[in-house]
Amino acid sequence: MAQAWAFLLPVLVFGSYVTSLFFPSYISGPLCGGDGGGRSLFLCAQAPKDQDPSPAVSTMYKTAFHFQPAKNWMNELSGPMYFNGFYHEFYQYNLNGPIFGDIVWGHSVSTDLVNWIGLEPALVRDTPSDIDGCWTGSVTILPGGKPVIIYTGGDKDQHQAQNIAFPKNRSDPYLREWIKAANNPVLRPDEPGMNSIEFRDPTTGWIGPDGLWRMAVGGELNGYSAALLYKSEDFLNWTKVDHPLYSHNGSNMWECPDFFAVLPGNNAGLDLSAAIPQGAKHALKMSVDSVDKYMIGVYDLQRDAFVPDNVVDDRRLWLRIDYGTFYASKSFFDSNKNRRIIWGWSRETDSPSDDLEKGWAGLHTIPRTIWLADNGKQLLQWPVEEIESLRTNEISHQGIELNKGDLFEIKEVDAFQADVEIGFELASIDDADPFDPSWLLDPEKHCGEAGASVPGGIGPFGLVILASDNMDEHTEVYFRVYKSQEKYMVLMCSDLRRSP
Repeated sequence: MAQAWAFLLPVLVFGSYVTSLFFPSYISGPLCGGDGGGRSLFLCAQAPKDQDPSPAVSTMYKTAFHFQPAKNWMNELSGPMYFNGFYHEFYQYNLNGPIFGDIVWGHSVSTDLVNWIGLEPALVRDTPSDIDGCWTGSVTILPGGKPVIIYTGGDKDQHQAQNIAFPKNRSDPYLREWIKAANNPVLRPDEPGMNSIEFRDPTTGWIGPDGLWRMAVGGELNGYSAALLYKSEDFLNWTKVDHPLYSHNGSNMWECPDFFAVLPGNNAGLDLSAAIPQGAKHALKMSVDSVDKYMIGVYDLQRDAFVPDNVVDDRRLWLRIDYGTFYASKSFFDSNKNRRIIWGWSRETDSPSDDLEKGWAGLHTIPRTIWLADNGKQLLQWPVEEIESLRTNEISHQGIELNKGDLFEIKEVDAFQADVEIGFELASIDDADPFDPSWLLDPEKHCGEAGASVPGGIGPFGLVILASDNMDEHTEVYFRVYKSQEKYMVLMCSDLRRSP
């Protein structure tokens, strides 16, 4: 997908064999936290009154395109939903500082996925079953339109279990207060072979053809990584199914599982509890080793199990959702616009000492619509249409010819953050180097071996961002074209070796 890049000036375009360039730059509005003039806060939660950002937070380096609280630590998304005219985003949050710990459920609402209102935490650590933290979970809309949160809590010994909470007042459009169930925790890892400290991140529930609720939880079972499957009649009392939804031996514990239906070539979303149309497939996503991966397959209703489309080499079945800093993603069915939306957590690359100095840590990626490609083999995604409202002050350059080694500076951009769209038209790609299929296993490794300074048959060409005047410091985002049998492959890389 097209990425939105935050960069400092100057911006330069470089390339080999480039004959045409389209480069509009869209400049964002005020930075996170507002400007005091009453303007909107783009993809940024307003702080509650007792959490006003400190001057250290109000720096030019804070994002404007992405959601993040006004200050402190934030990690993964929890329980996104659309309910009674509002989008809700819950998230792992530390009220006490920009470091991991003391995790509660932060809460913000929006009507457009762009402008967010920050609320008080929806869940805090105040019961024996979640005193160690209110960890990740999901929201499910029960029959009659009643939302329910199911989340992982940790006790004083860091044993994990699943807990439930209901809104105190459904007539409150913001759903500000939530009441925890008296019988929490509703689900414990107390069966043989289960790991009590690796049992977390329940999925959104869905109803099977037998009328029973189902839910998957990430965990370990007899040494296997697994999406453990549970059933319930009332969403309060759960029973473990004899077999997992899917499991695998040879990887670390699966965090933040996600399971949803998709229809090839149709970008409309599907509600997993509704009737699934013929020809639909299912996606099973896991977060493991700092990467979000997924497989496409079918949900076998008779076996109550996920069956991947191909079972040749299990490691190669997994595809990556995003090659950027993207982890612990969560999707939901948006009944408002009949689409499936997914977000991820971006940890950033600052050190803990940097986080303490600036006053915040972590942000969420731009929300994207996600669907299944026409060929039924991989997921596609694109920023939600509401993001277009952030684009102003267009700057456009077209028809610029660049020869090998040329640089073209975009001088008109003076914003600290901008969204860039660029297109290259190549005179010929006949000289493309041959593609090695082994690169599919680790394209990032190949990017490191063939950096932006290494010439190839076609490429590198792309952008130079975060560039100093003398080019001592810069980051290159570039492309290479390869030929693979009768088709061409494009590799997109970033070279950070001279980044500031």
